[in-house]
Amino acid sequence: MTLRSTNEMAAAASIKAMPKIDLHRHLEGSLRLGTLAQIAREHGIELPMMNSAMNTAQLRPLVQITKNDPANLEHFLSKFEVLRRFYHSDEAIARLTYETIVDAAADNVQYLELRFSPQALARKRGFPLTDVTDWVIEAAHQASRVCDIEIGLIVTLLRHEDVTLAEKVAQIAFARQHKGIVGVDLAGNEVRFPCDPFKHIFAEAHQLGLGITVHAGEAVGGESIRAAIEDLHARRLGHGVRIIDDPYLMEMARERGVVLEMCLLSNIHTGAITHLAEHPAKSLLESGLLVTLNTDDPSVSDSDLSNEYQMGMEQLGLTYSHLRQTVLNAAAAAFLPPAGKTRLTAHFEQRLPRPILGQMPQFQ
Repeated sequence: MTLRSTNEMAAAASIKAMPKIDLHRHLEGSLRLGTLAQIAREHGIELPMMNSAMNTAQLRPLVQITKNDPANLEHFLSKFEVLRRFYHSDEAIARLTYETIVDAAADNVQYLELRFSPQALARKRGFPLTDVTDWVIEAAHQASRVCDIEIGLIVTLLRHEDVTLAEKVAQIAFARQHKGIVGVDLAGNEVRFPCDPFKHIFAEAHQLGLGITVHAGEAVGGESIRAAIEDLHARRLGHGVRIIDDPYLMEMARERGVVLEMCLLSNIHTGAITHLAEHPAKSLLESGLLVTLNTDDPSVSDSDLSNEYQMGMEQLGLTYSHLRQTVLNAAAAAFLPPAGKTRLTAHFEQRLPRPILGQMPQFQ
């Protein structure tokens, strides 16, 4: 083994052990392939090109981005159409939620905000939206206790669905604000569906004091970002990569403390960025914007947060100092009351030592 490979392995191990925060992770994009294959076999779920002896190798190209997949948002989102077939029972939904949190904790994510779409989980079997939401909440609480990881849940509304459905889902979230629901999100096809129809929902969420994050600036530029901030009261932007194209919006985000939830690998998979070396995360961070690093959909992209950090270091030139700052940015941006943010920030300041000559500490 060469010295370089030994050093690379040591760096990878240190990144794995580094305490982390993930603010942007979708439950529906975080499911274990082995569990999905088992659910399909047990429940006789029929999928294209599949047989009764379904295994993860057969399943992978249907629910995960592979080297043969085109890099565009609509194809990326198509993976979720297949994933929706697996939400087959309350036990399955609870198990998938629990395993998602276990996997995050195994990557030393110590604070996780997990977002989910009750309507997506409920649709295939016609489950009541209230029941689905409660199944996720209960499983998340159980996993949090067992894995010693702090969890906040975000309910995601979908741009391409009828606004009346979004209203129902939002009211369910509002009623569970003190049971672990910390925020609401707007996601879906940003290219074809603007956010205007959802203004009144997010106005109510803002009035209630819930955290607001909006997918914006991933596939569309300034207009979408401005609408998210000004019309939907977003304090965090999901992705937001296109903000780099508009100095005025960069200044607006800087002045208002808007946080960017950046997800490196999925931005390649959706076509938001052509090459990782072009990703603006480092430039935006160094310009004073509040950049965070997250996973988005770790199983769809076959990644985890440690991998995101490692890609950032190897291909963007991020240093430990940069990574530490993104974690502290995330702590301050968590959808928690002010005292909770202060506590979380102190927790990570204590566990992430200040850099010495930019070197990565040896976390254990």
